[in-house]
Amino acid sequence: MSQKRNIFEEVSGGAPKESPKAVGVIDQGVRGARRGIRAWLMVLFALVVVMIAVGGLTRLTDSGLSITEWRPVTGAVPPMNEADWQAEFDKYKQIDQWEIQNQWMELSDFKTIYWWEWGHRQLGRVIGLVWAVGFAGFALARQIPTGWTGRLLLIGALGGAQGAIGWWMVASGVTSGEGMTSVASYRLATHLGLAFIILGFIGWYVFLLGRSERDLMQARRGKEDRLFSISTGLMHMAFVQIILGAMVAGIDAGRSYTDWPLMGGQLFPPRLEAFGAWYLDPGPVQFIHRVWGYLFVIFAVVVWRRGRGSSHAQTRFAFNAVIASVALQLVVGIATVMYAAPVQIALVHQVLAVLVWTLILRARYLAHYPISTSLREG
Repeated sequence: MSQKRNIFEEVSGGAPKESPKAVGVIDQGVRGARRGIRAWLMVLFALVVVMIAVGGLTRLTDSGLSITEWRPVTGAVPPMNEADWQAEFDKYKQIDQWEIQNQWMELSDFKTIYWWEWGHRQLGRVIGLVWAVGFAGFALARQIPTGWTGRLLLIGALGGAQGAIGWWMVASGVTSGEGMTSVASYRLATHLGLAFIILGFIGWYVFLLGRSERDLMQARRGKEDRLFSISTGLMHMAFVQIILGAMVAGIDAGRSYTDWPLMGGQLFPPRLEAFGAWYLDPGPVQFIHRVWGYLFVIFAVVVWRRGRGSSHAQTRFAFNAVIASVALQLVVGIATVMYAAPVQIALVHQVLAVLVWTLILRARYLAHYPISTSLREG
């Protein structure tokens, strides 16, 4: 007696074959080494953070003008003997910084500031190499996800521009007979600002690569528009404050008025009316940095209060982290002023700026792509 056949069974009598699962457009778009690229970008992120810290130390130790030439390739090799060291020292003696400020230096003193600047430039070369090797490797292996090639190239392009801007900055202080003993503060601000822009792009990409494209598309449906907009405004305010901080550092304005909350014993610093060249006057520069800092803290509180109203636990936690970092930065900023910007405190102040910047980016990201939790998990 013949057995009944399933109407979906093949007539050949063989076992039914499983049809391959259909792959949708979203799934096709996520092929690639997302985890590998994310790990690579995290290494770049850490290197840029170190670069910012080393750059701050280079500025605080007045070492940035010790190398008077831009040699992107051959400059990677430091002086190898006493004759080479003397030649570098002789070049340094031709610029205004040595003539006006550092005639007391001996060769041993010069070596100290030289190593700081050489290390800063060398780290830049390392970052460029890590980017180039990583990008080439993923590209040759065809492991870059769809839509990510341009983003990764953007990081490399910005890094290349940063190297050129770095020399443009140094060139402003490598002068003779012009009375310049440091780099132009607006060029320093441009250099630092671009570093934070690069850091911002890398951080944002790391956040995106931490989740699948399908997850991101679903999360975007729950985007908290008002919270995202207001956190974007906070990010912009933070960036302006970073630029103003670089202007302060460029002319050592942080060491000019060391009382707080007053400046020079009064509400407004002397010669505040001299706004014609305000970026060259320590009074107006520090005053603007202080006032913008107060406004930034006030706005951060407003954003935090709105963030507390989010229905997503991780988003609320992210905005709590932002306000905590801002409060800590405020305290360290006041200490930096009152102790006349010693190297250690000033460096902590700069590194905390990186932390505040990163946490704002994280909170903004979670406002755009919230992570939903179930009632039980919540």
